[in-house]
Amino acid sequence: MNSVPSRLARFASILAAFALAVPAVAQKGVAVSRVVPAPTPWLYRNSDIPPDREWIFGELPNGLRYAVRRNGVPPHQVAIRVAIDAGSLMEAKGEEGFAHFNEHLSFRGSRYVPDGEAKRVFQRLGATFGSDTNAATTPTQTIYKLDIPNASRQGLDDAVRILSGMMAAPEITPAEVAAERRTVLAELREGNGPQGRVVDATRGLFFAGQPLADHPTIGSVAALNAATPDSLRAFHDRWYRPNRTVVVIAGDGDPAVFEALIGQYFADWKPVGANPPDPDFGKPHPDAARTRVLVEPGLPLAVSLAVTRPWFQKNDTIRYNRGKLVDSLAMRIINRRLERRARAGGSYLLSSIDQDDVSRSADATFIQVVPLADDWRSAVRDVRAVIADALVHPPGQAEIDREAAEFAVSLQAAVETSSNDAGAELADTLVEAVNIRETVASDQVARDVFADMHGELTPAAILASTKKLMTGTPMRALLTTPHADPQAQMQLTEALTADVRPGPAQAAARQASFALLPKFGPAATAVKRSPPTAVGVQFVELSNGVRLALFPLRSDVGRTYVSARFGAGLLALPSDRPTPAWAANAALVSSGIGDLGQEELDQLTSARRINMSFDIGDDAFTLRGVTRPADLDDQLKLLAAKLLKPGWDPAPVVRARAAMLT
Repeated sequence: MNSVPSRLARFASILAAFALAVPAVAQKGVAVSRVVPAPTPWLYRNSDIPPDREWIFGELPNGLRYAVRRNGVPPHQVAIRVAIDAGSLMEAKGEEGFAHFNEHLSFRGSRYVPDGEAKRVFQRLGATFGSDTNAATTPTQTIYKLDIPNASRQGLDDAVRILSGMMAAPEITPAEVAAERRTVLAELREGNGPQGRVVDATRGLFFAGQPLADHPTIGSVAALNAATPDSLRAFHDRWYRPNRTVVVIAGDGDPAVFEALIGQYFADWKPVGANPPDPDFGKPHPDAARTRVLVEPGLPLAVSLAVTRPWFQKNDTIRYNRGKLVDSLAMRIINRRLERRARAGGSYLLSSIDQDDVSRSADATFIQVVPLADDWRSAVRDVRAVIADALVHPPGQAEIDREAAEFAVSLQAAVETSSNDAGAELADTLVEAVNIRETVASDQVARDVFADMHGELTPAAILASTKKLMTGTPMRALLTTPHADPQAQMQLTEALTADVRPGPAQAAARQASFALLPKFGPAATAVKRSPPTAVGVQFVELSNGVRLALFPLRSDVGRTYVSARFGAGLLALPSDRPTPAWAANAALVSSGIGDLGQEELDQLTSARRINMSFDIGDDAFTLRGVTRPADLDDQLKLLAAKLLKPGWDPAPVVRARAAMLT
């Protein structure tokens, strides 16, 4: 199921998003095609996740599925998504790039508009092409996106009508094919840079033996040059079908009107030919090559590791999501240990572990390593040692409880700020849930499911999850290096296969509390207070000279933004010699407060919505924090303590220098 921050968002995905904008919308009748009754919303079949009742789900007789909801963020805007359950992995031999090619052609002429008119209509509706109007092709899905900034009744009608024609009946003329061929070939050339080569090498190594390994979404020059209107239409007719289409509309309007428009314009879409079966995406090959070295002079030194397992579609149940949550906590514990080791002067700048279900092709665990200097072998060894320790020694209950508490706070914060979720984000979340074969859940459901799990979050459960995450094909490794080294391939194999001694996590930081922060002097008092301005801003001057600007931000419920400006910023820095300002953003906050280091500060703010960042502006230095009303008092204490008695630690400066040189 899908909702909340990123992989949190996979749990409302699990782990990982009203009044009418235009009253006339509800007043104008529209012929509605009868929908097939669906006692259980189609997204929740074979799931016991409570449906998100903000969404209204339906199916047309031709098999097209839809989901609509009212959402007033931002006001008057409506987000429309059309997702086709077909991407580049559906291409047959000789069709490489056809899914993406068809995405381009859909914006040309179609049933209701001549060539070029769709973009002009969308622009007249206020949509900017590339931001409000866009599309994307992935290995398993093609998504069309349209955000209408000020949606009128007629504008909605035009948008849904044109989109329906783009899906069901694009023209695909020789002239259009010739024009778009130049565009997609240009995109192919642009993507053939260092980053593109890393993506290709990663895919080829980690998914060797599967279609994903050598099937880039952009396609091949040969197939794109050989494409004809007939061959492109054949791909379109095979895969663009109502039963493979989901329409999502979320915005500031009446959901009944959204439903009616979908029925009016999509119900008469009839598929062409027989319904094709999904292709076989294969399974990870255990005997494929394990290492590869890629020399890219313009890129930093980095090592990517992966363990892959076969992907299977699973019923998105509460039990399944509980297992995913345990996996997430296991990775959070490892990631904190990796960061702790890096802070203590380890051999790597950054390292992290994550899990992902990749393009319905593999259930994979990924480990990223960015060495601190050129000694990447020591970095790989040290990261493997941290993971080896996690595979042998279960974490303590206190370590688990800390991560669980932080996770719970994130889920609660999502509940408190859910009214801020933009309709476009909610629509994108649902479309992604369809793609990964999961559901969406409200933030409240995600929070409550996790709250019921605490008895399951035991050392034994975390250890079992860690072992599961590291089980699969033999670990594979890609070394990206700016310098050629004839020994690198052999050294990478040795680094990957060498025995490592489990490296115990660094000693836990001493117990910290806000009582250990530097002591403040007498509290200041307000000596001058201005009346609120027209937009509600009030200025207050304190007895110690500090000036406050208080601004009620009613549109951002559940969040409080704090900004402390001081000094003169860049204007205060000397212009006749270099300064260490380059390290300030990365190193100043991480240097701690007084004699409290970053580890203690992390502990201090654990399970709280308290944070701190620093930046240098043209005319001021700024400390910032984003918190919630319940934590505002301690957020202010933290920023004030940083200004009163900043800590100084050389280790963050070393990391900042390495990052700048990477």
